[in-house]
Amino acid sequence: MLTAIPFPAIDPVLIEIGPFAIRWYALAYIVGILFGWWYAKRLVSTPRLWGADGAPIRPVDLDDFVMWATIGIIVGGRLGYVLFYNFGAFLAAPLTIFEVWHGGMSFHGGFLGTVIAMVLFSWRRKIPFLSLIDVIAPSVTVGLCLGRIANFINGELWGRPADVPWAMVFPNADGQPRHPSQLYEAALEGIVLFLVLRLLTHRQLRLKQPGFVAAVFAIGYGLARIISEFFREPDIQLGYFSGGLTMGMLLSLPMILAGIGLLVYVRRRDARPA
Repeated sequence: MLTAIPFPAIDPVLIEIGPFAIRWYALAYIVGILFGWWYAKRLVSTPRLWGADGAPIRPVDLDDFVMWATIGIIVGGRLGYVLFYNFGAFLAAPLTIFEVWHGGMSFHGGFLGTVIAMVLFSWRRKIPFLSLIDVIAPSVTVGLCLGRIANFINGELWGRPADVPWAMVFPNADGQPRHPSQLYEAALEGIVLFLVLRLLTHRQLRLKQPGFVAAVFAIGYGLARIISEFFREPDIQLGYFSGGLTMGMLLSLPMILAGIGLLVYVRRRDARPA
């Protein structure tokens, strides 16, 4: 019998008043979006990060963009989950697509939704797209961390069976001690990635090179997700693909390739004579 530590019994519902309830998962989205909004405004309001010409984005632009981003996250995240993870179930009952309170969001879908929102917003406001995505990329990492902690509180998206001292028995799983992979993802996708991007923006002043920070974010998230997937149990309706790959791994590979491509573009662009 593998040893395990008790799973902390935290009610997924933070506050409940009559029919009204606030869940930790919803709170993670709200706080993540508000923090990202605040942090992005801090980045564009710090002149030393941008050089003599200053930031090409105004704080008021970000005030307007937060609604675009919210729609991109929610719509993209939900459609991504439907298309990538559970298409058959939603095809059988299409109206359940709108039942977001039952869970079912995809980071990769939310990422694509936000990128589309940034493309449209930057075109409408005549804002440099690469500078906008450079500002947004480090601003979302805290939200990623909080989202994974909420997954842990909900006792969902648990890890593979494990014999490590910190393995847990999740109440909705099969009774086996498992990796708390949600916390691994919170650390890698959230804390570590935030610190790496903070170093790039505030120490190396990479916001002066449009696209650099966004490229590192795409590569860093893709790598963090793939590493975490080695400890995370794949979705039961999908299982493993050829070679032991999971859907999370497959969706992260294009992010890494796109990040590498953008990094090469930035390097070549900046190497050209002025």
